[in-house]
Amino acid sequence: MSTAAGGPDLTALLQAAVHAVKGTERPGQVAMAEAVAQAVEDGSHRLVQAGTGTGKSLGYLVPALAQTERVVVATATLALQRQLVERDLPRTVEALQPLLGRRAEFAMLKGRSNYLCLHRLHEGVPKEDEDSLFDPFEAASQPQGGPSSKLGQDLLRIRDWSDDTETGDRDDLRPGVSDRAWSQVSVASRECLGASKCAYGADCFAEAARERAKLAEVVVTNHALLAIDAIEGAPILPDHDLLIVDEAHELVSRVTGVATGELTPGAVNRAVRRAAKLIDEKAADQLQTAAEGFERQMELALPGRLETVPEDLAQVLMALRDAARTCITALGNTRDRSVTDEDAVRKQALASVENVHTVAERVVAASEYDVIWYERHDRFGASLRVAPLSVSGLLREKLFTERTVILTSATLKLGGDFNGVGASLGLGPEGKQSEDLPDWRGLDVGSPFDYRKQGILYVAQHLATPGREGSRTDMLAELSELVEAAGGRTLGLFSSMRAAQLAAEELRGRLDVPVLLQGEETLGELIRRFAEDDRTCLFGTLSLWQGVDVPGAGCQLVVMDRVPFPRPDDPLMAARQKAVEEGGGNGFMAVAATHAALLMAQGAGRLIRASGDRGVVAVLDPRLAKARYGSFLRASMPDFWYTTDRNQVRRSLAAIDESARKATTG
Repeated sequence: MSTAAGGPDLTALLQAAVHAVKGTERPGQVAMAEAVAQAVEDGSHRLVQAGTGTGKSLGYLVPALAQTERVVVATATLALQRQLVERDLPRTVEALQPLLGRRAEFAMLKGRSNYLCLHRLHEGVPKEDEDSLFDPFEAASQPQGGPSSKLGQDLLRIRDWSDDTETGDRDDLRPGVSDRAWSQVSVASRECLGASKCAYGADCFAEAARERAKLAEVVVTNHALLAIDAIEGAPILPDHDLLIVDEAHELVSRVTGVATGELTPGAVNRAVRRAAKLIDEKAADQLQTAAEGFERQMELALPGRLETVPEDLAQVLMALRDAARTCITALGNTRDRSVTDEDAVRKQALASVENVHTVAERVVAASEYDVIWYERHDRFGASLRVAPLSVSGLLREKLFTERTVILTSATLKLGGDFNGVGASLGLGPEGKQSEDLPDWRGLDVGSPFDYRKQGILYVAQHLATPGREGSRTDMLAELSELVEAAGGRTLGLFSSMRAAQLAAEELRGRLDVPVLLQGEETLGELIRRFAEDDRTCLFGTLSLWQGVDVPGAGCQLVVMDRVPFPRPDDPLMAARQKAVEEGGGNGFMAVAATHAALLMAQGAGRLIRASGDRGVVAVLDPRLAKARYGSFLRASMPDFWYTTDRNQVRRSLAAIDESARKATTG
């Protein structure tokens, strides 16, 4: 296929790019590249499932670079963003330059808070009462173990780094610093003074990144910034004709997160303190009184969804909304020249008060398209949250109307088709285009791995069905036997932190293999140690289901303790399930089962990461074999050889362990 009239052949371009990255051309990669090129040509959209090892980055980058319009690539993880910008794009651009007759420019763009703010660095942070007791830049001189010494050391290191960095990007600062330290030298977009008003505007790292993005043909960003660009209506990303969403299974969750509002007593009180320094006493007292009423209300809050907003809460929120509106007006009309660096202080105060106003107003409105609930955290107390019942309409309107969109992931085809994921993205049934529904097609390009020969899916159907409580002694015994047969080499994926902790404690007492537990060290360090020692096990929760890439003998058994359905008391998931049922659909399958299928597909994908990998995915939940929805979940996972024979699995694990030992010693 040609990329354009008289242009180079797509196959030749792909071959050049694959050679440049020292890769191997895969049939699935070729099929993906052709599908992307066709979608660009006819203006339609594609959902492309590309399994591990396909080389999907080049599968979309090559046809994207071949056309002359700007491309935005949005991905969920930092690791893939860095891979694209530091490895794949430089090599691909260089390889394609002789064939295309031009050198494509590329750039990375993130949210403003990811970049060092020179104004904050040099002029200091607008102080709140509790933060003004010390100068963090002098804290490094305190005795070791002092309350602020680590913060001060981090800030001094940031100051030294600021003289050398060309990007100001937090991720270029290695080793990294704490969130608290970074918050002292960065600003959110609402807190930014603006380049024209800031004394450091000409050297602003965030503005420089945006300018580079405007000049680039390929802009690499993240799902969150893509969501902000779509939701808030203030363009952040440059105009583009092709959008590629990698790790697209994460998009709905990321967009939902951006569209979720939250109010806590702590956040409201911060807004009061910030505003009180700049406005008249009457307006400040009004906001203070409203904040106190809100705090009293939240002391009584019980976790759970609010089907309707109680009258007492509504009254408190209306008072808070009105007081915040008064403060916003006052902040715009007054100036206090006695306040040092007043513009920065004002911006910070305005951002805090505007958030209070926006969320309070949204909850009071109680739209049928929003879900409202209380949460309570043991450490941080109660919070009031509001999130969209669905983001499908938003995505359909904002993403698919003015550009070609390619969505790709290793897990988009659930239960045998793309319609479930398509519906969550605002798309109709595949191939059924209308005036209101975008034209799209799904494509599964497979994987270069032979899953049926490389892996086993084992379901422990003899175990008791897991309940909400209890230690599941039979499951722990089964887990211990499997890990022992595997000689360690186990990634344990658990539905809760409590379950992971119980399992780690149990196996540390039973077996002579190292067991690492999420939370006992940074995730990066845990994964490094897991990969370095073949006998080691790593147990944890959600981030491990999707964030571990350990090919070879270090991960030959992946265990899931249960089907990862959302919690029954999750207000947002429960509301979405109920809405589907009220519309005549199957809420359980559309929401709970789809959620579980995505996670299980991702979790199972941790096992086979290279062509020589062998191993077992063990699901210690009999429902995967016995329940009616079990076939849907299994069809969403890689096509492993399936068994419920526990003895066969133990023999297979022992054989894999023996083979790995021989390879290590021989």
